[in-house]
Amino acid sequence: MMGCLSTTLLLLSFLAFASFSSAEISSKVGICYGQLGNNLPLPTKSVDLINGLKANRVKIYDANPEILKAFKGTKIQVSVMVPNELINNISTNQDLADQWVKTNVVPFYPDTMIRYLLVGNEILSNPPNTTWFNLVPAIRKIRYSVKKFGLGKIKVGTPLAIDMLESSFPPSNGTFRSDISEKVMIPLLHFLNRTKSFFFIDVYPYFAWAAQPTVINLDYALLESKNITVTDPVSGLTYTNLLDQMIDAVYFAMKRVGYPDVRLFIAETGWPNAGNVDQIGASIYNAATYNRNVIKKFTAKPPVGTPAKPGVIVPTLLFALYNENQKPGPGTERHFGLLYPNGTNIYEIDLSGKTPLSEYEPLPRPRNNEPYKGKIWCVVGRKASVTEVSGALAYACGQGNRTCDEIRPGGKCYKPNSLVLHANYAFSSYWAQFKSAGGTCYFNGLAIPTKSDPSYGACKFPSVTL
Repeated sequence: MMGCLSTTLLLLSFLAFASFSSAEISSKVGICYGQLGNNLPLPTKSVDLINGLKANRVKIYDANPEILKAFKGTKIQVSVMVPNELINNISTNQDLADQWVKTNVVPFYPDTMIRYLLVGNEILSNPPNTTWFNLVPAIRKIRYSVKKFGLGKIKVGTPLAIDMLESSFPPSNGTFRSDISEKVMIPLLHFLNRTKSFFFIDVYPYFAWAAQPTVINLDYALLESKNITVTDPVSGLTYTNLLDQMIDAVYFAMKRVGYPDVRLFIAETGWPNAGNVDQIGASIYNAATYNRNVIKKFTAKPPVGTPAKPGVIVPTLLFALYNENQKPGPGTERHFGLLYPNGTNIYEIDLSGKTPLSEYEPLPRPRNNEPYKGKIWCVVGRKASVTEVSGALAYACGQGNRTCDEIRPGGKCYKPNSLVLHANYAFSSYWAQFKSAGGTCYFNGLAIPTKSDPSYGACKFPSVTL
């Protein structure tokens, strides 16, 4: 009787554990809720919109108390983030780690379902600095704080970009960068393995494809390929899409350093719905196609996994909830959203995966799947303030190399003496001269590339030729 009872109790314990584990890593697709916009809805409205998308998880890039309050009482699992700038101090100060968790997590737990606490964001993508080597010590201290305050359901980790790999093709050759492998990646994976947490990765087939659009097939990058396959000559595994290739390169890199079984969590993936004229493939059609296919893949039952890890669940977050108009960088950076800032859908999407693809309305056909060839200029964008444009003009002209000679008194472009016209010339001249050295047509969001030649009369604007 005791043996039977023990067996029954053991079975019940196993079933309870299995139920907990299954719930923890169930096939759900969530959303990244970025806040780099000056026109975004309030958190309470955003929660309604996230529910409308049928997301089960959400990641925020801080621990915004208003957002955490807004998720109170919902069934949405929440991921919060320790800012990059605190990592160095937290790495050597347990009291600071305790204070951060006590202030930013404890007041909201468990009413808000905080399940993941991420320390920093893509730290290893920054130039070499001491933060790289303080990352894992900071993670350990945050984990100690989580345990100290009894927050048992929260997993601690850090999201890393795919540039942590120095080799990713073929996938079986996946290798961590030599400058981080021993001192960062192995200690990190040891921590994640010991604490049964996840290895959070940001994976963007868009950028890999856009860098080599004549080498990588677009449909292969969009998970849309019907007859294109790539076989890894070492492992013999066959791939039908670029995302699986990139994920498996990480699996093989982990295996190479002795941690093949740490669970992966895609902390970001997505495709831009628009971009600058010189940015290939950024369109509503491609964004909707990619994101819908990602949802279909990761909500499949039974789980499909990847060629290297068939049947393994990979929790996934799409980037991003909104188009964010204050994100720096090229135009694509401000166009990864599923929603416009007014809350309307950029395209139809159901994160639960329950809506068949056949039920969506037709999408506008893409017009930029081939690289643009021709001249482009850099001009002032709409809604730019006079004060900011004036400062950007001074910056462009201050870089030397006779950038602004033609808009000085007596120059061919001096008249009419207009701030915007002068800035258009200065931005175009700066970009034409410095693009090869990393110069961009951005100027803190004031400038945009254009195919329309702004030259007039004897005033000829410098251009960039693609």
